[in-house]
Amino acid sequence: MTYLALNAVFLSIVLSFVVVTVLLVRGRMPWRASGVTMLVTLALTAIFDNVIIGVGLVAYDDRLISGLRIGLAPIEDFAYTVAVVMIVTCISALRRKSRSA
Repeated sequence: MTYLALNAVFLSIVLSFVVVTVLLVRGRMPWRASGVTMLVTLALTAIFDNVIIGVGLVAYDDRLISGLRIGLAPIEDFAYTVAVVMIVTCISALRRKSRSA
C-alpha cells in the first residue's frame, strides 16, 4: 500500500468525524483558531521533517510515495498534521457543546 492510499483511508475517516461533529455542534466550529493552528503546525512539520530526514533518522521508500515533496519531506507526511489538528478541533468543539448543555 502506498503512503497516499494509506492517507486517503485515514483522512476519509477524519473527514467523517469532522462532518459528524459539525452536525452535532450545529456549525459552531472554531475555524479561525483551527486555521491558525494548522498553519503553525504545518510549518513546524515542514521544518522538523526536513531535519529528521536530512540527518537520516527517517527514510521513505521512493516507490511508495507520490514524489511531491516540500524540501526533503514527502507531501504524504503532512496528512498526519492535518488530521491531528482537525481531530483536536472536533474534540474541543464537542467538549464545549457538552459543557454548555
